[in-house]
Amino acid sequence: MFRRIGSAVVRHPVWTIVAWLIAAVAIVATAPSLPSNSDESSFLPKSYESIKAADLQAKAFPSAFTPSAIALYQRTDGGKLTAADLKDVARITTELGGKHIDQVQKVVPGQPSKDGKYTMTLVQMDSKNAGQPVQADAAKVLRDDVRQLTKGTDLEARLGGSAAQALDQQDSSKRGEALIGIGTFLIILVTLLIIFRAPILAILPLITIGLVSAIANGLIAYATKLFGLQANSSVSSILIVVLFGVGTDYFLFLMFRYRERLRAGDEPKEAMINAVARVGEAIASAAGAVIIAFLALVLSTLGFLKQMGPALAIAVSVTLIAGLTLIPAVVSLIGPKVFWPSKSWQREPENARFAALGRGVRRRPALTAAVSGLVLVVLSLGTLGYHATFDLASGSMPKTKESMVVQDEMQKAYSAGAAAPTDVYLSSTGGKPLDTSVFDAYARKLGAVDGVASARMSQLNKTGTTADFTVTLKYEASTDKAIDAVGRVRDVAHADAPEGTEALVGGMSSIYKDIDSAVNHDYRTVFPVAALLIMVILGLLLRSVVAPWYLIASVGLGFGSTLGATVWIFQDAQNKPGLMFMLPVIMYLFVVAIGTDYNILMIARLREEAREGREPREAAGMALRHAGPTVAAAGFILAATFATMMLAGNSLLTEMGFAVSFGIAVAAFVMAMFFTPSLTALIGHAAWWPGHADRAESGPDGGSSPAADEYQAAGRPG
Repeated sequence: MFRRIGSAVVRHPVWTIVAWLIAAVAIVATAPSLPSNSDESSFLPKSYESIKAADLQAKAFPSAFTPSAIALYQRTDGGKLTAADLKDVARITTELGGKHIDQVQKVVPGQPSKDGKYTMTLVQMDSKNAGQPVQADAAKVLRDDVRQLTKGTDLEARLGGSAAQALDQQDSSKRGEALIGIGTFLIILVTLLIIFRAPILAILPLITIGLVSAIANGLIAYATKLFGLQANSSVSSILIVVLFGVGTDYFLFLMFRYRERLRAGDEPKEAMINAVARVGEAIASAAGAVIIAFLALVLSTLGFLKQMGPALAIAVSVTLIAGLTLIPAVVSLIGPKVFWPSKSWQREPENARFAALGRGVRRRPALTAAVSGLVLVVLSLGTLGYHATFDLASGSMPKTKESMVVQDEMQKAYSAGAAAPTDVYLSSTGGKPLDTSVFDAYARKLGAVDGVASARMSQLNKTGTTADFTVTLKYEASTDKAIDAVGRVRDVAHADAPEGTEALVGGMSSIYKDIDSAVNHDYRTVFPVAALLIMVILGLLLRSVVAPWYLIASVGLGFGSTLGATVWIFQDAQNKPGLMFMLPVIMYLFVVAIGTDYNILMIARLREEAREGREPREAAGMALRHAGPTVAAAGFILAATFATMMLAGNSLLTEMGFAVSFGIAVAAFVMAMFFTPSLTALIGHAAWWPGHADRAESGPDGGSSPAADEYQAAGRPG
């Protein structure tokens, strides 16, 4: 099949390129804009208590005041607010309300802080558009207006709250994407120049993947709109790295094989056809593992991950098709001049360093497996100290952003939970009005919960069937202590609800509590499903039942060592409360899926060597000698491109960039080069049971078959 694909695109390269260009123009011109949502509650299904509470609030208290933006005032000299200052704040609040800014429904004064140094203006926006870009636009107008209105006073004002956080997140994301894009471009360009010493080869993948990126983004926007998925600004940054990183990997796999066939004496066009025929299965299997792992995210209960899975799967699918059609077509048009001005492509290199490593694996496979395995196990011990944090807003932007400064200052000036109080909604189950005489006792029970600063009955709906009890926690909404406290509030709210009533607990801490439960569900569902499907791909590729087990186990160790190292560096060394909650899920999928790519490449090469009649230990050594340079080059480029995410300047992408780049480095330079080949050498022929994929195939004349001949020459990169 792959030979037919290669033959078609090489014999009709111009039409292949034209078809890609037409597709790009059509998709980009007609694709809808990719929506973005920063409202954490929208990531959860309707079945969770916090979402039920939000729905009840919308019905029972449609005019309830929930601030989307908070203007925080203090004196420029840091002193206590004077009567004149408070008068200025009252004027500013009134004038803001009179501007009738889009999305703004109500502007009211807030309470001064206990120390008298701070006071607030609270802004309510349309709850239907919570987390949407239109509210970020409204926050921008508000921020500019507040600054103008404080001129000529002794006050300075900053705008915080969810709408301001969405605005700052948007700005931070644009800056981060620019830095990631530039960093990725430079890393790929410089590394390919060093590997091939050919400027055309260095620039070619950047141009072709740029075209692929435009098509992939258009298809993702279509899928997001068609299936009503949630989007988040962080997805765009991840897409850049996935497209260019994975795309360059597949480009390298193809070019190494193309160069190999030219060295073997093939005519240029035939060399490309043979390259696609031989590398096609490896690229398709590697991409299949990645696509399936990403699609497993559809089983997630979080909208953010549900959207990310299909988006990344679409990106890798388009990259796979480009790797088998667009790149071969372009390179076949250029021919061997693609390697200009370097002459090194004409001769087979010694690969002395990798040959020495191969000899080491061949002589001492048990020691190699033990040492490399021990490194992975020791690093994995760090996972025992893992904790999750749930504040997606602060994780998606630097602490220096204005909305983050407001959040920090409010925690110091007011009760830490004042910015995001918890609401307990007590409703009559029979539709009769509630007995108001029990409210005080119920509020006292809620207020007595460990971790609660205060609790009071704040409002009753018009029919008297639902009461809202405002519970202020002692802790900031996204902290572990707040999440534990809201769990205790739920227990008391449910257990002590008066007869004939039921209670629902809402608010940000309740949302984070449910996100925690959803993530734990994903660990139990997404991880095993992804692992099982990848094992199926490995079994089909290798025609073995044994090999997939230890290959996936080795990748699992790679995941553990990656998470452990990330915990030690970002959580323990920096004394942080935890890592972003979705990090292990994303890390698992990237490290397991992409890490499997390198295992596939190495084990396929080992099989080729075994088919030439070599014993398992010798085959392992030769596999490392010949496939090692490919794995090293691809692993370095992919790890380095993911590391560019650390330039974004926010903790989410910094943690993600380090974790995934470290995991890929472990997959390439520990698992694929040492752990996997040494284990395969130790297990021997049994690794391929029940098939005989490692045995030499004989043709009718007693010599090797054409299929075996193809394997003999494959994958000798330099």
